Amino acid sequence: MRKFTILFLLCCVILSCEKPQEKSTVFTPTFTISTETTHKISAGQEYTFGYLEVLENREKPAGKTIQLPVYIFKSRSDHPKPNPIIYTVGGPGSSTMRSAQYMKYYQYLNDRDVILFEQRGTEFAKPSLDCPAWAAAIYKSNLPEVNETQRDSLLEAAARSCRERLIAQGIDLNSYHTNAIAADIEDLRKTLNIEQYNLLTISYSTKIAQVLLRDYPTPIRSVVMDSPLPLEVNYDEESVGNLLEVVKKVLSDCESNTNCAEKFPNIQQRFFKYLRDATENPLRVEVTNPNTGKPAVFQLQGSDLITVFTVTNSNNSAYVPNEIMKLLSNDLSSVKAQLTRLLEKPTQFSGSGIGMRLSVWCAEEYPFASSEIIAAEKNKYPEVEGLSPMVFEANICDIWKVQPLKAIENQAIKSDIPVLLLSGEYDNETPVKWASAMRKNLSNSYHLIFKGWTHTVTTNWGNPCGMEVANAFFNNPNQKPQPKCFEDMKALEFVVE
Repeated sequence: MRKFTILFLLCCVILSCEKPQEKSTVFTPTFTISTETTHKISAGQEYTFGYLEVLENREKPAGKTIQLPVYIFKSRSDHPKPNPIIYTVGGPGSSTMRSAQYMKYYQYLNDRDVILFEQRGTEFAKPSLDCPAWAAAIYKSNLPEVNETQRDSLLEAAARSCRERLIAQGIDLNSYHTNAIAADIEDLRKTLNIEQYNLLTISYSTKIAQVLLRDYPTPIRSVVMDSPLPLEVNYDEESVGNLLEVVKKVLSDCESNTNCAEKFPNIQQRFFKYLRDATENPLRVEVTNPNTGKPAVFQLQGSDLITVFTVTNSNNSAYVPNEIMKLLSNDLSSVKAQLTRLLEKPTQFSGSGIGMRLSVWCAEEYPFASSEIIAAEKNKYPEVEGLSPMVFEANICDIWKVQPLKAIENQAIKSDIPVLLLSGEYDNETPVKWASAMRKNLSNSYHLIFKGWTHTVTTNWGNPCGMEVANAFFNNPNQKPQPKCFEDMKALEFVVE
């Protein structure tokens, strides 16, 4: 065989023959305008809707493509500023397209165009990595007669079912992660011929912003990170501790407030003792199952009761001490209302984006988290002993079987591009301390903390101050924004009636 090869090469030299050249395949992303949109847009708002077509796996230039919906909303100004805002939401797995129907409320359009970008794998992308079996399993696992072993079996079966269904559709689950989304946004920028842009991200999508700052920095004019999740943070190692820290802060602030302290004396110590007692002797709560009309009996421990009062909405933070006092007074109305909601059957859209969430988390969060730290976190706090800090348990990621990303995806980025970090004072999902720590590597950054607010301050529809602050920064990213609404902000007034 070796002699034949040499003879062939000599023949080529003598006869000037040439080896046929393989044609290189180069894929060019495209943007195609569509008349069919994902949502109805308010009358009078000028926009363009279409789909960005990109490679599912950029290492396979002749491979499968995917389509990502995009809205380009035109500024309401007669003389708009030249640098648009590209906006994508959190999750992972949430849809940005839902914001389209509310664009008349977005202050950013008073000054410049706003582009809504749908992340790959989410609800309106093609394909969408939905997982209705997961939603159904969550519903069943919340039923009071289901024990922990049965719950694990339900979720494992759902993950396996979803994985098999998506793979059967030809979907490469390893191609749905933060790096790929960042590359999609860069492809969008090039396709639309945008020289410079501003970036608005919230919660999980702040990780996308960090990857863009690291890998594609040149066209970025400024970035707002609302409720930032640093690349270097291992979420699953801290989530329970962060929750308890915020609950303690809310109750400490109540005790420092004259009216709240008078109405709810010594509330922090009393509540945490209540949680410890419930962990040792579960609280029996009976509700009516809305689907069957029959009674459903729950045995609630501290790990269950703490989630009833998780501070997740800036509009209800003021009610937390009052709600806790109800519980301490054996008024179970709020607990029963939440348990009844748990028993409501999921809608057909409840599994939307779950496959995307699984791929992201199992590729770039789970691999870097310490199983020892997580085990300790689960049993560290007697008030909520047994509360898992993990978004997805190890057995679920083992079933999903996506490749871990490289170590660089768990390392802090450095940048001198203007960045505004926004935090809610009572945010347990992405706490203030995370944003504060990021500033040491972001040399041209500012950090604003909204008193009494929680997660994703730019989407607080009860008070648009977060949006006003972000818009002021986009208009002047080299100066710390100081809108009057933020300067006038006072400590939270707790509801005591």
